[in-house]
Amino acid sequence: MGLLEDQIARWKQAPAPPARSSGNGGKMNAKAQPPAESGEPEPQAPPPGKEARGGEYQGADYYVTKKKLHQQLLTRIDLNSIESMSPEQLRQELERLLGLLFTEESIPLNVQERARLVSDLKNEIMGLGPIEPLLADPAISEIMVNGHGKVYVEKKGKIELTDIRFNDDQHLLKIIDKIVSRVGRRIDEFSPMADARLPDGSRVNAIIAPLALDGPVLTIRRFAVVPLQMADLIPKNSLTSAMAELLSALVRVKCNILISGGTGTGKTTMLNILSGFIPHDERIVTIEDTAELQLQQDHVIRLETRPPNIEGKGEITMRALVKNSLRMRPDRIVLGEVRSAEVIDMLQAMNTGHDGSLSTIHANSARDALGRLENLVGMAGISLPSKALRQLISSSIHFIVQISRMSDGTRKVTSIQELSGMEGEVITMQEIFSYTHTGTSPDGTVQGAFSASGVRPRVSEKIRAYGITLSEGMFEPGLPPNDQAPQRP
Repeated sequence: MGLLEDQIARWKQAPAPPARSSGNGGKMNAKAQPPAESGEPEPQAPPPGKEARGGEYQGADYYVTKKKLHQQLLTRIDLNSIESMSPEQLRQELERLLGLLFTEESIPLNVQERARLVSDLKNEIMGLGPIEPLLADPAISEIMVNGHGKVYVEKKGKIELTDIRFNDDQHLLKIIDKIVSRVGRRIDEFSPMADARLPDGSRVNAIIAPLALDGPVLTIRRFAVVPLQMADLIPKNSLTSAMAELLSALVRVKCNILISGGTGTGKTTMLNILSGFIPHDERIVTIEDTAELQLQQDHVIRLETRPPNIEGKGEITMRALVKNSLRMRPDRIVLGEVRSAEVIDMLQAMNTGHDGSLSTIHANSARDALGRLENLVGMAGISLPSKALRQLISSSIHFIVQISRMSDGTRKVTSIQELSGMEGEVITMQEIFSYTHTGTSPDGTVQGAFSASGVRPRVSEKIRAYGITLSEGMFEPGLPPNDQAPQRP
């Protein structure tokens, strides 16, 4: 990535919200310099007959023209004169400079072609190139770039191939480098994998050669600009209002909750929603590998891990952050995901006065989640007798919320289970609510029903003691009508 392009991106893009960093506070006052030769291969002609818009195939002439104008545009931008500009003023300045270049180069373009070229060049300098239109589409929940020639998106739970293309692998690498450099990460042949985030909080993963054999791979998991609330899930049939009522009460009375599910099931979304029921007068510490939670409370401390530097030093792990958070007088600890040695510190924190903690884990069922917790403790090199470890787990975690992604792309809370203790060496659980998949309609829509087991959770008395009144009969088999979602405190 060119120096000027990088500086413009760093200056114009605000720091990502999860980081809550003050930045370096420095000002850029270097004059614009002509970009060095990149050594990139000239764009290749696309297959015959392939024409499209924006970053799509449009013929070699289009790419050659765009690359030439891009380089000339960078030589004419003066950072000193644009430091006081708003993003809109910068866009206008870029359009003015491009107009001059069009005139000087005598490029024969009609109005539509010129507008398209201006849009592409502004996206290259101010945004993330060809995928910028995808980032502007609120219906897209995931963007998956498999090399420079294939860009997939997920819409409404379904994956589809787009016509968006990058010029070549070097073009895609420049965009990846622009993303990771903004959050202080790096990606190269020595560190070919990187996690990052966009300014809107979207999660980013990138992997390049020599690990990615068919070109760089970029995956962007997007989150709603306005965070989802529990009331948004009920119309989507992700859970019932009775289930939502119970979950909100569990958070308010400081139950320790583990959200379990596979990849892409919506665990982080549910964690964010449940965190919204934490009272505003409590001190919350969030700990994540890549910060993406969007808590709305005022008293939130957000911590993020740090990878090792090029010399393999300076790494800050989740476990180190969990240990440090215990010295920060937290009322609640929200752990983005349990995946390694931090599990033992999390369990000990939950069991020693830090009730109301929340976390997620990759598992396909509530019982599998318990087994995974045991495995993670063992992988951390901590030797505990099986019974002692299971007693620690059963006394630390109060509820497991299982989420699944259905074949039609919808997400559902398929089980809410309460840990009820031990029988011999086995952790016992009682299911409070569940979802039963009964079939699939001709149009592919999943059919099924939510139901209550008829078991009243043991925590009911604690909920009543907090002054929270649950709906009458909500735990009876066959959920009663209840259309109202619980409100955040």
